[in-house]
Amino acid sequence: MEQDRSSQSRPPHVLVFPLPIQGHINSMIKLAELLAIAGFKLTFLNSHHNHERLVKFNNIAAHFERYSGFQFKTITDGLPLDHPRSGNWFLDMFEDTMEPKMKESLREVLVNSSPPVDCIIGDGFLGFALDVAKELGIPIIFFRTSSPCCFWVYYSIPDIIQAGELPINGSEDIDRLITTVPGMETYLRCRDLPTFCRKLDIEDSIIKLVVKQTRKSLQADALILNTAEELDGPILSQIRTKCPRVYAVGPLHAQLNTRLNAKHGESYDHISNTLWEVDKSCIFWLNKQPNRSVIYVSFGSITSTSREQLLELWYGLLNSKTKFLLVVRPNSVIGKDGEGEDVVMELMEKSKDRGYIVNWAPQEAVLNHPAIGGFFTHNGWNSTLESVVAGVPMICWPQFADQHVNCRVVSEVWKIGLDMKDVCDSKIVEKMVNDVMVDRKEEFAKSASEIAKEKIKMVQWRPIHLKRSRAETRARR
Repeated sequence: MEQDRSSQSRPPHVLVFPLPIQGHINSMIKLAELLAIAGFKLTFLNSHHNHERLVKFNNIAAHFERYSGFQFKTITDGLPLDHPRSGNWFLDMFEDTMEPKMKESLREVLVNSSPPVDCIIGDGFLGFALDVAKELGIPIIFFRTSSPCCFWVYYSIPDIIQAGELPINGSEDIDRLITTVPGMETYLRCRDLPTFCRKLDIEDSIIKLVVKQTRKSLQADALILNTAEELDGPILSQIRTKCPRVYAVGPLHAQLNTRLNAKHGESYDHISNTLWEVDKSCIFWLNKQPNRSVIYVSFGSITSTSREQLLELWYGLLNSKTKFLLVVRPNSVIGKDGEGEDVVMELMEKSKDRGYIVNWAPQEAVLNHPAIGGFFTHNGWNSTLESVVAGVPMICWPQFADQHVNCRVVSEVWKIGLDMKDVCDSKIVEKMVNDVMVDRKEEFAKSASEIAKEKIKMVQWRPIHLKRSRAETRARR
């Protein structure tokens, strides 16, 4: 993005406000840094809880000191600090607990901001930010951090229901094609919809919440999506039939890496913005492995597994013909007191000859390491994009939110991975790992490389001008 300097006596002041979970913070802080590089004044508004974790585990404060107009501010997310914040917690807590407190805190920050905020870039799930922006006369752009395909599915849910394609009538109905999402009629099945669509009650509160927040996104002054026209052009065209001002500005991590390398000579591992402590010892282990010989296994920042699921995954990996790097986040294994930690320690001991287990990995550095030949992933959008850009094929084990849709696109549209949704069986894990890493290795590697080269490497940063001047902004207030 570039600012329109001719109408401004100072750089525009942009406030970036993410939903307080890891995946949303990850992409939105990258967007904030790109704006800072372009000369904007930036305020990054995070929750107290997540900002404390960012500062604790990263050099993030020192990194952003290079931008004189960059500042961090924090507000409450409405939850006690000791809340576990794992799984799909925010959907259950959002309207009654989080929204009222965050809305008032956002308003207070904006009213007291000096200099005034000229534009808000709000997380597209935080629809209340639109209400505050309109009240105060501040332009707002919504950033949907999920994939364009999933955004379009969310938007289309009322049409799917009206057509009688929801609810899903049992297991015999799960592979039925959904025909009422324009542009996705040939490949989207009931199974590929977000898991909350499997509820028999189509009046369910979570379905209503997701639809409400999605359709409200289109009321903003513009919509930002973390993708490229070359990657998601057909679906972007569909979204533009409802909202003409849609900007594809990604993949953001690749855009930022390009600029930081040009400006400071820094690579993709220059900084971590995760809420977990990164274990870089896995890079030294990868350095000892042959090229494309290791499958990287990570299911993101909020997915939890049962002890039984973890064992099925582990036995499948162990019985395959491939070495593995496995991430098991602290407290992510569901079980009795201490049972999860005990099983992780046991697996670490038994994996010494075939694999390496860490609590958290520097993911971009791992995916770009020559030893990595595949990614066993939950298909969060950040992880999916990072794998696509790195040219690494995937095994897809989605859990919730946009992940099921992403999984289908990876396996059926882009054909750079295998779909393992709805199962967790060691024999299937073993077969899929062997397919991606051994038996069909060259086929998947070629497909992933072609996507990376043809649709990603040629993407150029397209500037977006904030056309409204500061005087015009004040006139609206």
